[in-house]
Amino acid sequence: MRMSGRVKKKKSDIKSNKTSNWNTVRKAFAEIDATDVLSEMGAIPPGFRPSTLSRLLEEAGRSYRASHFIQPKLSQSQLSFKDLHMEPDTGKVHGRPSRVSLTLTLWSCRMIPPPGVGLQVLSRHVRLCAFNGSQVLSNIHTVRVTYISKIPKTWSFSPRMTGMLPCLLDGDCFLRCDSESPDLGILFELGVTYIRNSTGERGDLSCGWAFLKLFDESGAPIALRTQELTIHGGTRFEKDTDMDTTSTKKGYPTGVFQQVLLSRRITKLVVKHKSVNTRSRELLNLLPDTVVGRLSTLHLLATYRQILADALLLDRITMYNADLICSSVLASFPDFLDQADLMDAFRKSWTESENNLRRSEKRDINVLKQMFVSVFMGSVYLLLYSVEMPAPCWADEEVESQRARFIYSPSQKTSVQTLLSSQCSHQAFDMAQVTYDLINSAQL
Repeated sequence: MRMSGRVKKKKSDIKSNKTSNWNTVRKAFAEIDATDVLSEMGAIPPGFRPSTLSRLLEEAGRSYRASHFIQPKLSQSQLSFKDLHMEPDTGKVHGRPSRVSLTLTLWSCRMIPPPGVGLQVLSRHVRLCAFNGSQVLSNIHTVRVTYISKIPKTWSFSPRMTGMLPCLLDGDCFLRCDSESPDLGILFELGVTYIRNSTGERGDLSCGWAFLKLFDESGAPIALRTQELTIHGGTRFEKDTDMDTTSTKKGYPTGVFQQVLLSRRITKLVVKHKSVNTRSRELLNLLPDTVVGRLSTLHLLATYRQILADALLLDRITMYNADLICSSVLASFPDFLDQADLMDAFRKSWTESENNLRRSEKRDINVLKQMFVSVFMGSVYLLLYSVEMPAPCWADEEVESQRARFIYSPSQKTSVQTLLSSQCSHQAFDMAQVTYDLINSAQL
């Protein structure tokens, strides 16, 4: 009976996959047609294409989001975990070095041609991920550009500002990947989210891409230094399209001075590939083997993994038990990773609480775990399930402003009184809000 049911399920899956694939193909053709129209109108420069990484984020659910990659990965037998182990003597998560474990800073982009008339740009950003030449291997991480209208062809990151830098603007990133591919590297896609003035249609365009290969021909890691990566037009999956059409028509000059002038006209992404200090390396080794994220949230991710390890490796009756685990933190924290404004609010509350700790307490993992749960539940947990706060919408300034006002309103103090108050409206209760489902959460 099990076998026949499984066969029927596979047939239905095949049918649904065919439908899904056909819908994806039709959507891709529609986007290409729309891009061709915009090109003919002169609204976008040569080399602009529909964004590949934005489409993956939109259509693949959680598959390319941090909330998926922060979860533990099951071993081949699916009876234990591949990347989550504990040291029996200390009770701490056992650090696991990955083939690639690095930090980098997005510094600037230069000579990026701006969209033409008829389009209003809602967001300029860079998306990056681990890539082996044919396949996206990690979550897709997004950093929004700091744009200055006086220098429209230059993009910069991590603006100097008082207070805490918002996650979305933070150009300091980390990357871990355990792939053994000789072509392993980091794929960068420069993108804009736009709205067409005449029709109100929204879309995402790729302004070009760059690839930083992390190993040389001999298999040795590349040197740690500032990298100036040439931006290619089109997409990573098509024949290279030159972004600088004016220089290609005239041919490349041979004089040294002319070559210097030409190099300043080529579209480039400047990335600082940095070494990892001892403390950051210790925290990185507590994370999954493959994940991309922000350095400013590294300590929170490492603490979450320790809480996760306690629940999965110490508190379960047996390692073969897969019952629901009662934990609002484990159930909800991954969703915060996909909503940068909520993560900012959590970081702010965490920093305020951490400043009240003694130096010895800041190094005590048990104190940090208790504070993590206390701060999370006492400051931001209920925001995720509030009816009054608008749902997140990428690159919608009005929605982002409404959410910010709601999140930082003095009246939004999470407490038992808030939870039970008739003045506050919350989503209908769902068991998923307070229980961690190991079977549906773990990576296969």
